[in-house]
Amino acid sequence: MSNLIISQFNTTHNAFMNEIKDVSEKQLDIQPKGFNNNIHWHIGHVLTVNEQFLFGFPENSENLPGHYKDLFGNGSKPADWPEDVPSADELAEQLTSQLKRIKNIPEEKFAEKLPETILGAQTFGELAALAAFHEGNHAGRVNAMKKVLNN
Repeated sequence: MSNLIISQFNTTHNAFMNEIKDVSEKQLDIQPKGFNNNIHWHIGHVLTVNEQFLFGFPENSENLPGHYKDLFGNGSKPADWPEDVPSADELAEQLTSQLKRIKNIPEEKFAEKLPETILGAQTFGELAALAAFHEGNHAGRVNAMKKVLNN
């Protein structure tokens, strides 16, 4: 099962990175009408949620600054950002580094039962699959935002 999940992460990561690669600096921070956030936020959000699901961020992970949860976690929005938000390029680099760490998760970890069910997931592998789905979902949102911004 772990090979399938890692393959799915490769697919969703590549799709997400392809969506953000040709977005202009200006477009990154525009919140199109009808959308709750901007593309810059989506990059940080995918990074942060993956880190929460797979590495126990912020309690058990030192891979990202703790304030990312406030900037990009569920319920956050760019309108509440302070002045010193990491750049989209920095977040994208961290997302690529994160994929390398995901690929290094030991195979046996995916079979481990979670202490409690999280969004229907009962094992770490199910939670990892949910994280990959989440990344793909946000690739679709970024795609839709780009279409609106380019018209």
